[in-house]
Amino acid sequence: MSLTPPIVAPDQGVGDPAPGVRPDELSSRRRPRAVRRTTGRERLEILVFVLPALVLMALFVGWPVLSAVRMSLYRWRGFGPMDDFVGLDNYRRVLTDDVFTQAVTHNLTIVVLSILIQLPLGLGAALLLNRRMRGRGVVRTLIFVPYVLAEVIAGVIWFQLLIPETGVVDGLLGGVGVAAPDQGFLGTPGLALGTVMAVLTWKYLGLAILLFLAGLQSVPEEVYEAAQLDGASWWQTQWRVVVPLLGPTIRTWCFLSMIGSLQLFDMVWVLTGGGPANATTTMATYLITQGTQRGNYGIAGAASVVLFVIGVVMAALYQRLVLRRDTRIER
Repeated sequence: MSLTPPIVAPDQGVGDPAPGVRPDELSSRRRPRAVRRTTGRERLEILVFVLPALVLMALFVGWPVLSAVRMSLYRWRGFGPMDDFVGLDNYRRVLTDDVFTQAVTHNLTIVVLSILIQLPLGLGAALLLNRRMRGRGVVRTLIFVPYVLAEVIAGVIWFQLLIPETGVVDGLLGGVGVAAPDQGFLGTPGLALGTVMAVLTWKYLGLAILLFLAGLQSVPEEVYEAAQLDGASWWQTQWRVVVPLLGPTIRTWCFLSMIGSLQLFDMVWVLTGGGPANATTTMATYLITQGTQRGNYGIAGAASVVLFVIGVVMAALYQRLVLRRDTRIER
């Protein structure tokens, strides 16, 4: 901001218009610019571009949600007409089911652990990989490979590695004198959720690193140079300057991680199927089990609606409390 005082003509008072500027022109400059109304043609253009997306949303999001809500109000086995109306009884059964309560707890636990574990690991790795070093491209590629793999393929690989007694993990532990659990890491209730969490960290850490590296590319070089001129060390520059500038990227990644953890299904389904003894059941595996394996499609519909509501509420709260500051800055 310039501190130079304005140049005022000797015969010009404070608040008087500058020489050569007409009073009507000055008043037009001071008048706030009126908001231009959208014309009919612009409205038509907006409608043309938005309408396909709205149609797709209605077909693939709105219609399935309405179908699930309708299904949740009936006792239905998956065949024949839905004529046994039970009202909200399916919701009562879902919300009072201890297995579903455990599933909600497991989802929320995975949400918290994903952020607490993957955020510092991903951020630290991104800061290190952002430095000029030999083999940086190879390391970046290797870290991102697990995320490229399909969830089913990654799940099958880890399932084979964690087979009790004959698996590679048990063999490696036996080689260093560490006894593996008799039922294996995935078959022991006290270890199953932690093992799934470790596999999820291996699978999705690459995405966090990739997003943080993309955010680091937007930090201007002048920021690093100014920090060096002020005598800041590399760690001080990263912690006090770079990391705060990565705030929008970090908050966006946390949102994606939260939504992905709430919808978690395929990896858990391949590794444990929700077992042992419901130790790794998530809301998605619960509703699939109720629907496709037990034929309780009404219960599955009610569980899916509850999952949808939880996801929408958490997303709205996150948008309201966390992401809103980024939108406000952009304005």
